[in-house]
Amino acid sequence: MFTGLVEAVVEVRAVGRRAGGALLDVERPATFGDVARGESISVSGVCLTAVPGVEAGRLRFDVSAETLERSTLGALRPGDAVNLERALAVGGRLGGHVVQGHVDATAPVTRLERSGEFWTLGVRLDPSFARYVVEKGSVALDGVSLTVASLAEEELTVAVIPETFRATTLGRRRAGALLNVEVDVLAKYVERLLGRAAAPSSTMDDRLRALLGS
Repeated sequence: MFTGLVEAVVEVRAVGRRAGGALLDVERPATFGDVARGESISVSGVCLTAVPGVEAGRLRFDVSAETLERSTLGALRPGDAVNLERALAVGGRLGGHVVQGHVDATAPVTRLERSGEFWTLGVRLDPSFARYVVEKGSVALDGVSLTVASLAEEELTVAVIPETFRATTLGRRRAGALLNVEVDVLAKYVERLLGRAAAPSSTMDDRLRALLGS
């Protein structure tokens, strides 16, 4: 589990295609020196597992075909920048919100507008996922935990503070660029549970009517 607080922005060093997926090498930040084999790391919002077999100064990940198709990782090239975050340690502070690193969809940037020292970032989200987003709720964009500032028919906006603009890749995105989107998992669980709760009730009503002969 992650919190959406980016720890480093690094460059992609290599992308090696292989049957059924790819190998992704990225620069290893100094603060990630003790990353162990099998450790989960969020790469621009995608939970990946660190694997061995790479030279010093890099991190390597296996990337499945599903991940390549569902996220922006399939379009990465050497030199591109990605956000990194290590998994939340037990007892650590949950400074953002619960982020699984399971990308729901990609969405295009509609605008990045400056207002003084702050920025407004607009994203067009598919209606099938927009129902999980609420004003003042949380959303993860490229692995960054953000608060939804406003919702329109085809656009959600978030406020980007100077620190987030500087310390993540969001400041480099322009209209048309695709972002990885993960909606709040709690909203999906609520929808699922409410759906399950409704189904048994209808079944029970049908059984009662059958027993009573009505």
